[in-house]
Amino acid sequence: MRLLHEQNVEKIALGAAVLGSGGGGDPYLGKLMAIQAIKEHGPVKLIDVYELSDNDLVFPSAAMGAPVVMLEKIPNGEEPKKAIAALENYLGKKATAIIPIEAGGLNSCIPIYTAACLGLPLVDGDGMGRAFPELMMVSYGIGGKNASPMVVCDEKGNMVILESINNQWAETLARSVTVAMGLFTQMSIYVMSGADVKQFAIKNTMSLAEKIGGCLVSQSDASINPVDKIIKTTNACRLFEGKVVDVRRDLATGFIRGHAKFEGIRTYTGQIFSIDFQNENLVATRNANAVAMTPDLITLLDIEKGLPVQTDTLKYGQRLAAIGIPCDKFWKTEEALKVTGPRYFKYDFDYIPIEELEKQNGGIR
Repeated sequence: MRLLHEQNVEKIALGAAVLGSGGGGDPYLGKLMAIQAIKEHGPVKLIDVYELSDNDLVFPSAAMGAPVVMLEKIPNGEEPKKAIAALENYLGKKATAIIPIEAGGLNSCIPIYTAACLGLPLVDGDGMGRAFPELMMVSYGIGGKNASPMVVCDEKGNMVILESINNQWAETLARSVTVAMGLFTQMSIYVMSGADVKQFAIKNTMSLAEKIGGCLVSQSDASINPVDKIIKTTNACRLFEGKVVDVRRDLATGFIRGHAKFEGIRTYTGQIFSIDFQNENLVATRNANAVAMTPDLITLLDIEKGLPVQTDTLKYGQRLAAIGIPCDKFWKTEEALKVTGPRYFKYDFDYIPIEELEKQNGGIR
């Protein structure tokens, strides 16, 4: 166990945005919420999964929807607390710890906020080790846990409790509610015992996010480019360096769906790079050849400062470095690839690990 203070949150927010693979929500507002909650309620206890007792009851706290909407549809701060309280009341049991559902920017900060407000410990782990766009793309669910009962809240005070027959229906119903509530909601879902968390969680992701974020705030190696620091810390490969020349986005379905095109600079001059995304970056191609694909992480970083750029903030003229980070080994299993691999997203090809694509396409470490 250790304590998370304001400076830890700063690093976690940055590092989680790197792990978010373009999604998980812009961490800025979530970071402010978490820092304010720590100022008011004190530091948050971050515990290892093995510090949980098997009978503990662990509640995930998360946001759902199109992250760009949050910048105009500001949370009132009560949503995460109300979601936990409603689910506790529905189950007749009290939460003993909070855990993130994913290692995305916003969705790594909201659980810190919730834990601080409720005086509960935060588990050092999550259900993805990155961010994914749909609720069944979670190690908890693939391991056999039910997403429901779940509570979905908005900033107006509306609240819905959902019971679904399976996790695909949980996604469908919660997405419909989120669209009706204005494309952005907060929720609690996938309630688990401590034994479940030990078995199914992707472990130590908050600590990893903090380590990555430290690469961006530390001045100890000022001579080393931050992008190079992140590549080393995450064992990533460099996919491209270029300027954004086209971005197309659509929010109609409760996701940010779209495509971005880049023209190469530096050693990539004369080459073309593109990314398809659904909240998170899904497939990256260089000169029409795939160089990275889901469930591996595709992350865009400011070429000079190394700051992560989300799919909702991509814009013409940005000069970015694209890196590919190997996913957790859990996602390379047959069951996991059924809901996170390229074919799930309607691509007509099978998953090839980024390590193999790197050899085929000459990626640079």
